[in-house]
Amino acid sequence: MQYIQVTFTFQSIEAYQQDLLISDLADIGFNTFEDTAKGFSAFIEGDQFQESALKNLLTDAIGDTLEYSYEVAEIAGQNWNEEWEKNFEPLIISDQCYVRATFHAPRPEYPFEIVIDPKMAFGTGHHQTTTMMMEYILTMDLEGKKVLDMGCGTGILAFLAAKKGATALTAIDYDQVCYESTVENAALNNIDGIGIICGGKEVIPDTEFDVILANINRNILLDQIDRYAAVLKAGGSIVYSGFYESPDLEMIKTASAAVGIEYQDHKKINDWVAARFLKK
Repeated sequence: MQYIQVTFTFQSIEAYQQDLLISDLADIGFNTFEDTAKGFSAFIEGDQFQESALKNLLTDAIGDTLEYSYEVAEIAGQNWNEEWEKNFEPLIISDQCYVRATFHAPRPEYPFEIVIDPKMAFGTGHHQTTTMMMEYILTMDLEGKKVLDMGCGTGILAFLAAKKGATALTAIDYDQVCYESTVENAALNNIDGIGIICGGKEVIPDTEFDVILANINRNILLDQIDRYAAVLKAGGSIVYSGFYESPDLEMIKTASAAVGIEYQDHKKINDWVAARFLKK
């Protein structure tokens, strides 16, 4: 599979500005990002790339507020896999969960171990949002629970839920690469009893879940919250991430309250937020 790499170079850019731009790029199909010395590179499947959509986004999101340039190059997916293998370091979450790739040695001293080969899919645990979601999962009683992982990426959150005792899991992502990555990683982690589906909110099963995990972005969350409310059990928990404290958290609170889902608390790392809610 061929990918398009768009490399952005900035005269100067703040971390929050880069994060916002990355979030906007994800909305038009870019699914992997890599920091560079003077900006970052964004990757998208070749058949999804439209430079006109990129130019429109940049005009709306940046305009003349930043000095920047970008270069477009076509690359093979295998080249990217070699790059993440060079840079993917093992990760320890809350001194309980060890996240590694297949080429790292096991660490049996940790209660939970997850093996991830992400390839082009998002979700190795290294991003602040994934880390906070995993921290929440580690505090939850999931024994025998039914869990939905929405926007599953590599499947890492669903796998941790399974290792915490969840017995019925559904993992959904609209991206075919993420779907395939989750299927492969489920086998690597010997995860049974997981339904993996490619699609959006329209493919969420008409059933009831005890817990919903949704690490996506603000706009998609706002669009899907009513569907989450329809399938979340009374007394069930939902953990959102993929957005900022201001102004996003208040928007998520308002939309959730309108469908009977109440804010409980939240975590924050570098302006990124993960928030826990409870259905009345």
